[in-house]
Amino acid sequence: MIFSALLLAAAVQSLPMVTVQAPKAELHLQLAVTEPERERGLMDVTHLPPHTGMIFVFDADAPVAFWMKDTLIPLDMVFLGADGTVRQVFAKVPVVARSLPDGKIPLEQGRAKYVIELPAGEAASDGLRSGVRVSRLP
Repeated sequence: MIFSALLLAAAVQSLPMVTVQAPKAELHLQLAVTEPERERGLMDVTHLPPHTGMIFVFDADAPVAFWMKDTLIPLDMVFLGADGTVRQVFAKVPVVARSLPDGKIPLEQGRAKYVIELPAGEAASDGLRSGVRVSRLP
C-alpha cells in the first residue's frame, strides 16, 4: 500500500502496519505495542502523509499520558476506549523546543486502551470526535 511505504520512509521505527476505520477515512497506522515502541513513538519523524500515523496499544483501558518530547511535527492525539469509542481528541498539539526540560513538557492525559497519533488537523477531517467509534482495531 502506498501509504504504508510513505509512512515507513518517514519513520524512525520499522513497525507492523494496521488499517483501522475512522468515520470518514481508513487510517494506515504503525502499531506500537511494547513499552519501548510506545516510548519512542513518532519521535524524530519529519513528515506524515494524510491518513497515516501510529496507534499505541496498552494492556488495559487505564489512565495514560503523552508528551511531545523530540517530536518534530504537530500532532492530533485521539484517546479511545477498548470498544473503539473516541473519548478525547487533543487537536494540533504543538512541537516543544528540544531545550525544554522534561519536567516542563506539557502532558496530554486521559483514559485509553488505544491512542492514535495523526498529523495535526487530521482527526477532524477524518471525522474523529468524542463519542464516535473507530473499527478494525488491533
